Amino acid sequence: MDKTQLMILDLRAPLFYIKADNIPVNSINKELVEENEEVLLCYMLNLQESRSIEPNNEKFLDKPAFIGKKAPYLAQNASNSNVITLPAKKYLFSQYRAAEPLNREEWLNAAIEQQKDGLWERNKPENTLYIRYLYEDGMFVTQLFRPLAESG
Repeated sequence: MDKTQLMILDLRAPLFYIKADNIPVNSINKELVEENEEVLLCYMLNLQESRSIEPNNEKFLDKPAFIGKKAPYLAQNASNSNVITLPAKKYLFSQYRAAEPLNREEWLNAAIEQQKDGLWERNKPENTLYIRYLYEDGMFVTQLFRPLAESG
């Protein structure tokens, strides 16, 4: 598995998805993430654990907020209740390339490491986690996005 270093990503434009409630959030596999397709999961995190340098794995995730599939042409025409976004803003970002998409345990462990590294560098991540799956250059890519609190 190939991993990028933790970085701050300034996403300048939102990415649009269509709700896909029929996809089970805990079983993303390579059949769901084909070439030119993307899947986006969004989880709310336990507020206390999302601010801890040593979070409890069992309590880290609160609840899945949504799951969506990339639909660039439908997003503009679909009803607002079906369109979900990865908003344009700054994120803690890390990426993993492998022969298979990361499973739930793998991305959860990676998200916790991302949080530890981000807090160590004095970032202030919000309590939302986005997991984006895509396929590019013959590999499955799993990306983790943690929005950063706006500094005021």
